[in-house]
Amino acid sequence: MNWFGKKKKGAASTTASGSSGGASDPQVTIVKLRENIAMQEKREEHIQRKMNGMVKEAKEKMARKDKKGAMFALKRKKLYEQELDKIQNVKMTLETQVMNLESASQNAQTFKAMDAGKNAMKKIRTDVGIDKVDDMMDDIREEMEMASEISSAIAQPVDPLLADEDELLAELEELEAEDVEDALLTPPAKTPSINLPAVPSNKLPALANDEAEELKKLEAELAGL
Repeated sequence: MNWFGKKKKGAASTTASGSSGGASDPQVTIVKLRENIAMQEKREEHIQRKMNGMVKEAKEKMARKDKKGAMFALKRKKLYEQELDKIQNVKMTLETQVMNLESASQNAQTFKAMDAGKNAMKKIRTDVGIDKVDDMMDDIREEMEMASEISSAIAQPVDPLLADEDELLAELEELEAEDVEDALLTPPAKTPSINLPAVPSNKLPALANDEAEELKKLEAELAGL
């Protein structure tokens, strides 16, 4: 029987959703676990002080020869030791949960990042498919060919007489043929006479006697060689 009246469904659902929402968030859960670890550490310090007090009390009662009181103090110390062991085990469990939850949270974030990267790559591949790339490369090659043709067309010389070049060459050949014919029909011109100097009739002057003798000696030496 409910003495406090029927609980409203809205409040119950709100409480349940709030608790489940907090539990589903790993960061909130990690904070709560760390708060519980801190609380266990405070209780551990309190129990340790109680144990130290029991040891001190047992020593004092032994000094007063109160053996029964000392034994009771040591029994209480044993109870505190058992409680301290429980607290340490709870702390170990909580710290293990924190480590596992942090690792799982990090793995989940890594998975989300990798999944986002995969989706981004998939979208890029969808937007830029192999067919689109092939079409784009074909368009680029076509545009380059058209640009080359335009450049070649622009580089063509603009000469109004270019179409009559064959006719001009034929006329030039006719002129050359006429020049050759005129050269063959024209008689050769007379060679002008060249006035040469007259041959001297006088004899060359005789060499001096000394020079004649030296010349003879030189001829004799050359003949003896």
